[in-house]
Amino acid sequence: MRSRGLGTLPRPFLFVARGVAVCREKKEATLSTGEQVPPAGLAAWGWDAGWQAVWDEVPRLGEPARVIEEQRGLYRIVTGQGACEAELSGRFRHEGMAVEALPGVGDYVDATPASRHRIHGVLPRRSQFVRKAAGEAARLQVAAANIDYTFIVQALGQDVHDFNVRRLERYLALAWDGGSSPVVVLNKADQAQDTAARIEEAEAVAVGVPVWAVSAATGAGLGQLTPLLQPGKTVVLLGSSGVGKSTLVNALRAGGDPHAASGEEPLQAVGAVRLQDGRGRHTTTSRHLLRLAGGALLIDTPGMREVGLTGLDGGLGSVFAEIDDLAAGCRFADCRHDGEPGCAVQDAVVEGTLDPGRLDAYRRLEREQAFQARKEDRALASAERRLWAQRTRDSRTRRREKFR
Repeated sequence: MRSRGLGTLPRPFLFVARGVAVCREKKEATLSTGEQVPPAGLAAWGWDAGWQAVWDEVPRLGEPARVIEEQRGLYRIVTGQGACEAELSGRFRHEGMAVEALPGVGDYVDATPASRHRIHGVLPRRSQFVRKAAGEAARLQVAAANIDYTFIVQALGQDVHDFNVRRLERYLALAWDGGSSPVVVLNKADQAQDTAARIEEAEAVAVGVPVWAVSAATGAGLGQLTPLLQPGKTVVLLGSSGVGKSTLVNALRAGGDPHAASGEEPLQAVGAVRLQDGRGRHTTTSRHLLRLAGGALLIDTPGMREVGLTGLDGGLGSVFAEIDDLAAGCRFADCRHDGEPGCAVQDAVVEGTLDPGRLDAYRRLEREQAFQARKEDRALASAERRLWAQRTRDSRTRRREKFR
């Protein structure tokens, strides 16, 4: 797992005190999900010696805390004394930083007590899952921070049309790029007729990644996930609406037995998919961090309609490793694998050793990645505009010379 050093912190660490009010947090608080947060130390929420070493080196105002819920600019954090509400300090809020530099669920922050805790900075993340937010704007969204495993959930059931290897490639690229270890979870296996074939399809694009078929409704296969759910480890569940993430959360909370908590109110509300198109409904409306009975930490997220790429740094190469390996044999170092002579990638397609669908997906994601990188980087965008302006001028010059 890659670790982001202190030098990469983009100015959210601005700790300026304007006086500290008396803390009125309770020793035991109730999350919006209904779960009681006991007054356990922050170690129960993933704090370890590594985080303590970082904390000792950075400027700070208050005490460390972890963000366990975010909703419309307000936060729920947990400190060594318990859980309480929090908001950004005025200085932090008005610094004008990028959205992805603001606290996300799973982040460790510096907080001072008040009627509502004040958040003054975010500790450098060890890992994160960041995607382009839905819509046209070049805005990034932090789905989860400081995660060890990313559970990418897709559904195999006949009532939901979700299994899609092209979408799976997107999730994998973002997970690898963010520094977490991806795991593919194929839910609703009890409703599928072709589970083995779907596993084979997923394994073909998720090279070296565990692919497990489970049923959150019956508990079948959930034992495969148990070795990863270790105390202090943080897992995020990602997927479209209707794939059964909320049911999976409830089953994992019950120790893998979906019936163990019968008679109790389930932690997560669940809903059926629409019969007419197999689409899911949003039953989870905000991201939040939960603690399982065994000590593992689980981030549940709303369903994602879009999985937009960011300016990836190596994630694409991890997903399409076989294409990168073939590209090393191309005649030209800048080969685009699109008709150039001596292209080893095109030769592999002709010989049948490389799926042409994989190459098409690689090209599409590479173009999207480059487009997003230009939108995020003003210098790149400016260079791109100058390049096309020069091409336009050259074209006009050639036309004038042709008709003289």
